[in-house]
Amino acid sequence: MSGVGSGTSGAKEAVLDALLAELVGAVSILDDERAANMRDYWCRSELQGWLGHPGPLPIAVVEPASVEGLARAVEICRAHRTPMIPRGKGSGVVGGVLADTESVVISTDGLDGLRKLDEVDHLATFGAGTRGSEAEARVAEAGYTIGNWPQSIELSSVGGWVATRASGQYSTAYGNTEDMVHSLEAVLPDGSIYRSAETPRAAAGPDLRQLLLGSEGTLGIVSEVTFSLFRQPPASRRQAFHFATMGEGLSAMNEVLTAGWRPPVVRLYDAKESSRHFSGSVPDDRSMLIFLHEGPEGRPELEATAVGGLCVAGGGVPAEAAVVDRWFEHRNEVPSWSELFEQGVVADTIEVATTWSKLPSLYEAVTAKMGAVPGVLVASGHSSHAYRSGANLYFTFAAAVEPERMLETYDACWAAAMEATTELGAGIAHHHGIGRVRREWLGAELGSAGLSMLRAVKGALDPDDLMNPGVLIPEVPS
Repeated sequence: MSGVGSGTSGAKEAVLDALLAELVGAVSILDDERAANMRDYWCRSELQGWLGHPGPLPIAVVEPASVEGLARAVEICRAHRTPMIPRGKGSGVVGGVLADTESVVISTDGLDGLRKLDEVDHLATFGAGTRGSEAEARVAEAGYTIGNWPQSIELSSVGGWVATRASGQYSTAYGNTEDMVHSLEAVLPDGSIYRSAETPRAAAGPDLRQLLLGSEGTLGIVSEVTFSLFRQPPASRRQAFHFATMGEGLSAMNEVLTAGWRPPVVRLYDAKESSRHFSGSVPDDRSMLIFLHEGPEGRPELEATAVGGLCVAGGGVPAEAAVVDRWFEHRNEVPSWSELFEQGVVADTIEVATTWSKLPSLYEAVTAKMGAVPGVLVASGHSSHAYRSGANLYFTFAAAVEPERMLETYDACWAAAMEATTELGAGIAHHHGIGRVRREWLGAELGSAGLSMLRAVKGALDPDDLMNPGVLIPEVPS
């Protein structure tokens, strides 16, 4: 551990001394460790660093190895009125982690590993810092799956899944994080430890777990998660269809879902993304819809036959199933932000959601508004999560501009997408969360009463606004 720099104030030294004295866990003020934990993978933060403005370092990085150590670290920070920045693996992409010189980063990396596997009740308990891929591998050894397969599964933590209400690529059948969490443990802003009851369902007042699901570290730090598991399916089948328009593909998805079928993977790509992902397998200007069916023997074949019939009836043309195989092989491969910046390109993805009746209009409005931003080369979209009453849309923009215009272009593209989404009354975030990039539009989603309710909860649990300040909740207008 290096010494405290000359610019460190007495208050910073006091909180650091207290953290070190109490043995709350590993405490580091090494510059490289503070730099590695100061933010998440938000494109805007990465871009500022690439432009030569990496931002300030936090006071320290604290890594508790127990829930008791985590609770004591929170108590110390609160006693010294020091902002706390909870951090999992740092895979978030909306600015949910961004430290400054006045704050302490509290990492959950020390809270990892399988704590318990119950093969009678089909439950698995993990420390919140456990990497998603490691958690899945551990339950797979016993013939189970958690069912959550986000693109970031090898980069994200299970506690991060809870904090952001994450969603995986198999959500149509298995649900989202909130559907998989059986119980959880968390340290609240006053240092108290909350543990939810271990019951499959309860009518004991409001579900307090929901205050932590999606709270993005503003209402507590998740320390442990118990998942209700699924048996690994013994059979599967893949198929694909292409459609003349995105609207036709969305209509086919609607028919599939309302008919009662639940393929784990239901993904519809617009013509631009179809050409990029399935080159040579889909005609120009066609949208590709791919499916994975899985379950007990016999079910995938039955479901695939019925779903295929609905797609053909809706104007779909069967494509070779091998295109789905290729998608699975490359589904998590994406270029790094810096690779794009070096090519003079700034880009990002934006996921929103709405009901079936609004989806075509939302797709047209967002792609048109983003496409009108000067310098934008591509504004495209796909749908990757479907429900009985609607689906998400996952947009991508890429713009080629001079380095000095990258930040303003990035902000303009996000503003275009959010304005188009809120104008139609659609949901501004499907599974990445709010962070900093979306927070000024949260009022449009929650309404004034909803925003007041959220602020009241925050004020009651964290009256000094010390836990992840600046995230999720918009500032009260002066």
